[in-house]
Amino acid sequence: MEEVLTTLHLVMHGRVQGVWYRDSMRREAEALGVRGWVRNRSDGTVEAMVQGEALAVEALVRWAHRGPPLAEVSRVERAPGSGDFTGFDVRGTV
Repeated sequence: MEEVLTTLHLVMHGRVQGVWYRDSMRREAEALGVRGWVRNRSDGTVEAMVQGEALAVEALVRWAHRGPPLAEVSRVERAPGSGDFTGFDVRGTV
């Protein structure tokens, strides 16, 4: 039986840069078994593509609404995502 994966594209708004958001998300994703990537965007948001078992992805989305201790997340946009990932990477700013 083939594994059914959920893939979401997320954009976090608020005070999400300069607060260890990306590396904290990487650690949380790895702990949950979620694959994908996260990066800063030049507009001050943080963008992520997350993929995994539905409950694990939803747990990471809940974490994304809080973020690490210094973050102040005002909102999280979510949309269907695409791709095939083997780990969770922190990518450069776009």
